[in-house]
Amino acid sequence: MDPRTGAQPVSRSSLRAARAPSVPVLPNALAQAVLLALGLLAAVPPALSQSSTAVQDAQPALRDYDLPAGPLGATLSAFAGEAGVTLSFEPEQTAGRHSAGLRGRYTIAQGFAALLAGSGLEAFERGNGGYALRALQQEREAVLPAIAVSGKAFGATTEGTGSYTTWSTSSSTRLNLSPQETPQAVTVLTRQRLDDQKLDTLVDALNATAGISVQQSSIGQDSPNIYARGSSLGNFQIDGVPTSTSMSPFLANTAAYDRVEVVRGATGVMNGLGTPAATVNLIRKRPTAETRRTLTLQAGNWDRYGAGADVSGAMNESGTARLRLVGDYKQQGAWVDRFKQESLALYGIGEFDLSEHTLLTVGFNHLRQDSDSAIISRPLYFSNGQRIPLSRSGNTSQKWRYYKHDMDGIFASLEHRFGSGWVGKVEYSHTRYDYDGLVASFLGTVDPATGAGVTIRPNRWEHQLKQDNVDAYVSGMFPLFGRDHELIAGLTLSKLRSHGPAYTLDAGYPVATTVHEWANAPAPTFAKTGSSRGEERNYGAFVNARFTLTDDTSLLLGGRTTRWARDHDETSVLWGDFSTRERKNTFVPYAGIVHALNDTWSVYASYTKIFRPQDSWLSEFIPTALKPEEGVSYEAGVKAGFHGGRLTASLSVFRNEVDNLAVWNNDAFTYDLLGNTRARGVELELNGELAPGWQLSAGYAYATTEDGDGQRVLTYVPRQTLKLFTSYRLPGAWEKLTLGGGLHWQNAITSGSGFNYRQGSLALVSLMARYQIDRSLSVSLNLNNALDRRYFSGIGENGLYGAPRNFMASLKYSF
Repeated sequence: MDPRTGAQPVSRSSLRAARAPSVPVLPNALAQAVLLALGLLAAVPPALSQSSTAVQDAQPALRDYDLPAGPLGATLSAFAGEAGVTLSFEPEQTAGRHSAGLRGRYTIAQGFAALLAGSGLEAFERGNGGYALRALQQEREAVLPAIAVSGKAFGATTEGTGSYTTWSTSSSTRLNLSPQETPQAVTVLTRQRLDDQKLDTLVDALNATAGISVQQSSIGQDSPNIYARGSSLGNFQIDGVPTSTSMSPFLANTAAYDRVEVVRGATGVMNGLGTPAATVNLIRKRPTAETRRTLTLQAGNWDRYGAGADVSGAMNESGTARLRLVGDYKQQGAWVDRFKQESLALYGIGEFDLSEHTLLTVGFNHLRQDSDSAIISRPLYFSNGQRIPLSRSGNTSQKWRYYKHDMDGIFASLEHRFGSGWVGKVEYSHTRYDYDGLVASFLGTVDPATGAGVTIRPNRWEHQLKQDNVDAYVSGMFPLFGRDHELIAGLTLSKLRSHGPAYTLDAGYPVATTVHEWANAPAPTFAKTGSSRGEERNYGAFVNARFTLTDDTSLLLGGRTTRWARDHDETSVLWGDFSTRERKNTFVPYAGIVHALNDTWSVYASYTKIFRPQDSWLSEFIPTALKPEEGVSYEAGVKAGFHGGRLTASLSVFRNEVDNLAVWNNDAFTYDLLGNTRARGVELELNGELAPGWQLSAGYAYATTEDGDGQRVLTYVPRQTLKLFTSYRLPGAWEKLTLGGGLHWQNAITSGSGFNYRQGSLALVSLMARYQIDRSLSVSLNLNNALDRRYFSGIGENGLYGAPRNFMASLKYSF
């Protein structure tokens, strides 16, 4: 249960958690050891055990109000505005409810009580001085488990909660479960966390996520390399619907999303295909019944500027039609010469209550990103093994280099709640993605005396991709052997089509150059000499069931059958024509068990298979038939929820066994397919509220991958990482000021090839401050790499420097 937002429970164990004692009880020595490892026994202040109380007047003075009748949500928002307080609640809590208005003299408590009389809701004061809604105590205890549309359960929405955790997530199994009920490690980057840490892009968000490692070989050009649990991360979803990595989901702007959910480990039941690394699920913002308007401005060093707007509200008096529009524009320079990037993100969504039980949703998204003179990695060594002196501000990227991304998408869904308590949803989405780039590769070795021995290989990339998805499912409760159980079943149909020209470099282009003149290479010319066309189809059906074996034990069983096909055709006046056809049918099982030791602690274990066809571009490096990546994944752990779920903790151990893992070989400048690899590790995480006004997100991860001979691979990915970010709103006279900071630490890494460059352990410190000028206006400052550490964000034969110390100032106006 969500004690802040009045979220109704989605399972019996959630209902039990709502009645938990305010002070957690440690069930055994193992739990105490876990808690000690997380630093709770010594760090959690006594205030943590204080329970929330119903709203009490911070200002007991009476005020006059004259609010007309109307939708309950809109009337509550109007009252809060006149009272000078903030109020957060989910649209579902007040949907379809009417208010008679409010006239007369009231205190804040009296006003909320009068407006909510007979609604089954009450207002309560949050630790940060704002207010939220929840069900009355008798209503909470009487309510039966309810099924909600996947990803939209009560307590799932994070916007407005001020929290660094959530009360419900569905990214692992698509069943709406609390973190303690989910038999996998889940990290949720809430709206508050994204705002506080200024995580404006998905790459920023993943770089701040526990257990995720982001390695970059360029900025503004190709995608970063993202790793988790000793494997490359390639699973992305939007509202639970898989999207292909070919659509460059890493470009996403977080302004359009309520939260980012990251499930570490294999999630083949939800994706059909995928690695055992993790799945990233972007959850869209939803329209609100009450009117909300937010404007943002930002400015930072290196000529970085931005502006954004977020407008939401009802389109009619009854509140049955709601609309939200989000826009974000940024212009960016960088710490190197010549780099410039411009981006624009637009998002719109409308919800229409066709009836009391049927909801129609339509929306669109647009994304454009243009980069000039991308920041690229540079050689680290001369041919004799001597280090090449490099400057962080230098840029070897040519003036003519560019990369343009354009993406447009539409989506529509229909949800219906049946009289039996079951719900169904069908969604269609179409996305078109165009990219056009002029880039160049650096090849050869550098002579220490002359800088000669290197060549430049320009390339022209241009392609258009279209992805169509149909996702449909039903979910509900069913009785069996005297107990209620949950079931979700559905299908996902996805088709990805691509086509584009092939270009050949002018034969007279001078490819030989020196390291000193490489950045001044002349602009190349290309001739169109062919084209390529491809189609990838992924059709799957899945079922997941959660059986309540006892009051304390639940068993999750599921599976997904997938029919996958890929066709690729190329024509070339130089090389002739050729085609490839690939087909694969597979079944991915899933099993998980969760046992609640008490109302605070639970233990779990899960198992699933791994299946993922190799990326088609690997055929350029490996001419033989590409066997799919296959294997199994095991996970077990301990989870805890404190203070009504406002603070969550987890400890997980895992083991993945994978065949045909593709690993880059810098020495041979190709990929190797490793016959058998084993990845194992441990992860600890703590998220949520330590005390009123004090939020924390902290995670430690250890992961190592070995080949069949026991030799470590992926040495350029750190085995150990620690990521922490915290914010604290000062009490009393300083209550308008919030201070925060973070730490990103990783152990030493090596390039694993050539002269085997080694980068020692690294600690990056970030700081933030926000001042609430009044109830509408706030100003914030973020300082990244505060100690100005010099480091490479990715290493191989070449290296790319990470950003030096930098700041961003932001202004936010809500009205």
